[in-house]
Amino acid sequence: MRKRLPRRGLSFKNWGIYIMQKKKITLVGLVLMTLSTIYGFANTTVAYDQMGYASIIWYILGAVLFLLPTALMFAEYGSTFKDAHGGIYSWLAGSIGEEWAFIGTFIWLSSWIIWLMSTASKVWIPFATTLFGHDTTQTWSFLGLSSTKTVGLLAILWILTVTWFAVRGMDSISKISSVGGIFVSLLTVIFAIASIVVLVFNGGHLAQPVTGIGSFINSPNPQFTSPIAVISFMVYAVFAYAGTETLGGVTDNMKDPAKTFPRGLIISTVIITVMYSLSIFLWGITTNWHSVLGHGQVNLGNITYVLMANLGVVLGQSLHLSAAASSILGTAFARFAGLSMFMAYMGSFFVLVYSPLKSFIMGSNPNFWPAKMTQLNKKGMPGFAMWTQAVIVAVLIFFVTFGGSNASQFYVILTNMGNISTSFPYIFLVAAFPFFKRKKGLERPFEIYKKRWITDAVSIIVLIVLVGGIGFTAVTPIIQHDYVTAFWTIIGPIFFGAIAWAFLTYQSHKLAKNK
Repeated sequence: MRKRLPRRGLSFKNWGIYIMQKKKITLVGLVLMTLSTIYGFANTTVAYDQMGYASIIWYILGAVLFLLPTALMFAEYGSTFKDAHGGIYSWLAGSIGEEWAFIGTFIWLSSWIIWLMSTASKVWIPFATTLFGHDTTQTWSFLGLSSTKTVGLLAILWILTVTWFAVRGMDSISKISSVGGIFVSLLTVIFAIASIVVLVFNGGHLAQPVTGIGSFINSPNPQFTSPIAVISFMVYAVFAYAGTETLGGVTDNMKDPAKTFPRGLIISTVIITVMYSLSIFLWGITTNWHSVLGHGQVNLGNITYVLMANLGVVLGQSLHLSAAASSILGTAFARFAGLSMFMAYMGSFFVLVYSPLKSFIMGSNPNFWPAKMTQLNKKGMPGFAMWTQAVIVAVLIFFVTFGGSNASQFYVILTNMGNISTSFPYIFLVAAFPFFKRKKGLERPFEIYKKRWITDAVSIIVLIVLVGGIGFTAVTPIIQHDYVTAFWTIIGPIFFGAIAWAFLTYQSHKLAKNK
């Protein structure tokens, strides 16, 4: 199986999935690879903003009901189809047929397209924070346009510029992402150490007090108080654990994979869950939700930099520095976070603008594509397909930003679109797994789910988690009468699924006519 980019993690995680194919992966190596692929620092800030301490239990449920069972499924897929070059397209095609595989993988591609759309807009926040010490994008204006529309135009300019360079094979700037990954890892260490220092110097006092078990059940965020909204948070947890399918192709590089992989995965699941839970709790040491986050200047785009700036200020106060010195320390923390994220965003963007698209086009059945989409230019890039993708991203950005949304709603829309588009392809992979297990004539060098009833039961449970989380995420803004957010939240998979179906219908008629 080909080596594929980690899911969603390139902005916040490192390149640990890339391994030397000729070396056998040890238990420790597998654990480290899983940690680097799955854990994302920014997921903890979003979780704390949305649910506070109450997000911890959902991250635990996400690990038990999603991360562990799906990773074992994908390991079986990967080991069985290890010689295929189409990634998850090959998995689905070998299980439920090429037509459904094309639609499912096209929706998987849409998650990357929405990631490009979201990142092209969000990249300006760490850029501004690096320059000015805090997020100034909400004050930007061009020709009298609102800040949201101005950022939208900059995002369109960003995607077009990056595509122009990438089409010409100028992807060397992607190496910046490895430096950004190191910076983000260092950011995590600084956050943990600073939080513990504050806790010690403040005599164990928490900025966000724990008033009993209710603090870990009830969200301080008024938008996450209804049962439907709370359950919808499961999609955030699934997003935080996205990337498990990238581990599916490494079983053939292990010594005794039948024992090493499940053992390593269980250890990794425990470690990642503890890391997420502990990180969310650590934010409560320095950040009181109502005083720091409970106002209109904080949104899902700048939450990481707001929390880091506040961490620096509180650390300075705990060390009895002057108000000016504490403010400078807070600005330094915010700037370091901004620089780290900006480098990671920029480097990964130059890879992701072509890599998922190219791998899907080259790995799927060429008969399903118009001829121009499969053509590579002199630099080995699918130029026409990349420009088509850029136009789609630009159009989506334009409609979202010029749809009347304010900054807070804008970043909620981008986050919800990203979460649902990321989670949706897993429905195809999990639903196809029982069919994969019933396929005859396949060589299965690695098996965990050996009994049919276990396979079916686990698949149903995971599907309930996925469908429930996605469904409640889509329904919540409708109940709140926020129809703009509701529309953009659910449009991604529907829109791209319709395009895939149209492609299939057109190409099938064309092939039938030619025959």
